[in-house]
Amino acid sequence: MKEFQCGSLVPGCQWHTRHEDEAEIIRRVAEHMRETHGETIIRETMIEAIRSRIEKVRNAA
Repeated sequence: MKEFQCGSLVPGCQWHTRHEDEAEIIRRVAEHMRETHGETIIRETMIEAIRSRIEKVRNAA
């Protein structure tokens, strides 16, 4: 299981997501960035920033 914490990219944001597939996490994060943070364009640099902040979750239930 992998996890992304939005607060690691957008300070103060408590949103997070978990999934086995990194591509699905990136899709969810891109959607969140558009809907919540008003990002109209998700550039490759943002995808790289998201990918670098995805962490493996230990003992995920």
